[in-house]
Amino acid sequence: MNNNQYVVGIVGATGAVGQELVRLMHERNFPISRLRLFASARSAGKVVEFQGRKLVIEEAKPGVFADVDVAFFAAGGSVTRALAADAVKAGCLVIDKSSALRQDPKVPLVIPEINPEQLRHHGGIIANPNCSTAVMLMGLWPLHQLFGVKRIFVSTYQSVSGTGAEAVRELDDQIHALVEGKPVPRKVYPYQIAFNCIPQVDTFGPDGYTGEESKMAQESRKIMGLPNLKVSATCVRVPVVRAHSVAVSAEFERPVNLEQARAAIAAFPGAVLVDDPAQSKYPTPLDFAEKVKCGVGRLRIDTALDNGLAFWVSGDNLWKGAALNAVQNAELMAREGLLRPKAAAAAV
Repeated sequence: MNNNQYVVGIVGATGAVGQELVRLMHERNFPISRLRLFASARSAGKVVEFQGRKLVIEEAKPGVFADVDVAFFAAGGSVTRALAADAVKAGCLVIDKSSALRQDPKVPLVIPEINPEQLRHHGGIIANPNCSTAVMLMGLWPLHQLFGVKRIFVSTYQSVSGTGAEAVRELDDQIHALVEGKPVPRKVYPYQIAFNCIPQVDTFGPDGYTGEESKMAQESRKIMGLPNLKVSATCVRVPVVRAHSVAVSAEFERPVNLEQARAAIAAFPGAVLVDDPAQSKYPTPLDFAEKVKCGVGRLRIDTALDNGLAFWVSGDNLWKGAALNAVQNAELMAREGLLRPKAAAAAV
């Protein structure tokens, strides 16, 4: 990291990802000269603590980004569409969590362990991938580098925190209601989530795939630079509070070797190899909640595919799947001199 200090804005600071961004800014010692927190008008005026100081939430609206060097957008696609262009016009780098601009060919979609070179080719906005895509690629990318992936079949096991704080409360309320023999409240999901699985994440498209399933296909192709990659995904919401898991069956161009695959995972900076079947060692969501790296295990030859490998990944959807990946992109840009404070630029 260089010696620059940055004015950082977080749009959607009161949401689940926004709160994680505030936390990670502190824990990772991001070089901040000033932190500004933005949210909706109804949240404006609330107070948040950061590094022992009390910060007042400001309303996210046009005109507030004049002194902001980098703004993390974590408030949904509608807010990104309404405010990102205004931030860019003010000379602010936008790192956006929403899906609004991920497929825009002018907007790089970046996981720093995979395609960091794309950080040099932005027009003021960098997109952050979908949570399940980011977690899955921590296992798939090092295997692709070794064997060359052709197609993947994916099933996700996605935690309720991916929907937001209200969904976490709903799971907790439903568990208590069931234990106490009371009526089960249900507002967030179309079915009870406690002690259940719901094979729907996002809305259904005309092809029968949900938005989440389509994102996994489209985003994997863009991030990996594989426009013809074949992807079939089934995304499932499960009664886990935090961290997503993904089961993957992948077919590769070249013959696969288990020991080489394990070595590639172990050497990859975004993953931890947890793969000892004899000792029942493999990643679980509880083990990888609030962890920087994702766990990869259950590696085995896939018996249904030519040159196939099956594996399992668990990773924190609020960290690598959202806030952490965004912060890592900003950290890398700062280290590489791609992020300059406006104050420094004005002094030249």
